[in-house]
Amino acid sequence: MPTLNLAGAGRLLVLVAVFLAGIWSQSSGVIDDFIFYLPDVHYLVVQHLWLTVMSGCLAIVVAIPLGILLSRPSMARVAESMMQVLNVGTTIPTLAVLALSMSFLGIGTVPAVFGLFVATLLPITRNTYTGLKGVNPALMEAAAGIGMSPTQRLLRVELPNALYVIFAGIRTALAINIGTVPLAFLIGAGGLGELIFTGIDLYDPVMMLSGAIPTALLAVVVDMLIAITAFLLVPRGVNPSRA
Repeated sequence: MPTLNLAGAGRLLVLVAVFLAGIWSQSSGVIDDFIFYLPDVHYLVVQHLWLTVMSGCLAIVVAIPLGILLSRPSMARVAESMMQVLNVGTTIPTLAVLALSMSFLGIGTVPAVFGLFVATLLPITRNTYTGLKGVNPALMEAAAGIGMSPTQRLLRVELPNALYVIFAGIRTALAINIGTVPLAFLIGAGGLGELIFTGIDLYDPVMMLSGAIPTALLAVVVDMLIAITAFLLVPRGVNPSRA
């Protein structure tokens, strides 16, 4: 009973706080300031998503086959060494990766996509490799015992069992990607970083938040969409969310 009373009091305090914040924002003109930047937000969100989609899809297309390749028994000796090479993309600060990309590829979308691709590559590759190596050996023996070829074992046994871990890597990678895209503004690729960094330079908190809040919301929404996709696609028997 006391716990229910505390929960009800907490909800009431949240509602009061939201109500007071609404009154303050309306009286101070903050809402009008945010509305002023809405056209810019709409335009820059499209740029932001486009950079995320291009670099994220490129990373998925490269990282999953690479993780599969490294998980094969014939690659056991070099797999961890290759992972360390990929780890360079996350060890080096993303801004430095973008600066190096700009040095070789110029200014604009191409170096930004390449830099974001490098920063996104490791989590997907690592999770693909880990998920495939973590498949129960008994399942692999049973599949071999009924005459499945290595390709059939990969497609029908290994990948379905590793799919949940692979999706976890994709979620992590895309969250990193969306949070990193604002830096692409610094090399002329656009995105919500235009509002964030310009707001910081001009000491305009409303402009800065007009870029920061949509960036955070995009990360949350994309993470939820990937989680829903994983919930629907990962087989029930290996999906903890559907247990």
